[in-house]
Parts: sequence; C-alpha cells; structure tokens
Amino acid sequence: VQLQASGGGLVQAGGSLTLSCVVSGGIGSFKSLAWYRQAPGKQREWVGRITAGGFTDYADSVKGRFTISKNNVRKVMNLQMNILKPEDTAVYYCEGARGASEYWGQGTLVTVSS
Repeated sequence: VQLQASGGGLVQAGGSLTLSCVVSGGIGSFKSLAWYRQAPGKQREWVGRITAGGFTDYADSVKGRFTISKNNVRKVMNLQMNILKPEDTAVYYCEGARGASEYWGQGTLVTVSS
C-alpha cells in the first residue's frame, strides 16, 4: 500500500487549494484516512479525517475552512482548503489507518503568502 499526496503550492492568503492523496490498492479497506501537517519548526499536527463511512471531523484551527472528501472508485482522498492563512503554511501529509497499521504518504508543501 502506498499513499501519494500532491497538489501543494504557493497561494496568497484568502485563496484556495486542493490537495489529493491517491491510495494504491484502494481505500475501501481503510477504517479512516487523515491529513496531518507540519509547519517549520513545529510538531506534526492533525488536520482532519474521514472515516470509512464518510464521517468527517476537523481540528478547530481549520474547521469551516477545510473539507475532506474521498472517492472510493478513484481511490483518492481530497483536502479542499479555503480562506487560507499564512499560518496554514506547512508540509501536508496523508495517512491511512487499516487494522493495527498506519500508512503515510510523502508530504506536499503548501505555502501561503501574506
């Protein structure tokens, strides 16, 4: 199983960006998929998750601005980010939980300029 994150880039504050995480082998067997981020000099933090049943929840810092969705057929999870702030600048990682295992994708850098 491999997770491949993409879609990062440079965006102005107030703008939008969509990240994608493609899961080889399919996502139907994962009990949840999540996004994390790590800003320069800071610890990795949880951004939000989507469960196998489609339930989503988010960190307070992104609630109302970020939306996680998934498409089981296309084997992809998306993170729609709106009203981006400079403090959203970070490397974003996707993660999948399946059984007792966790699978991580490589990060994709999001830079929000003020």
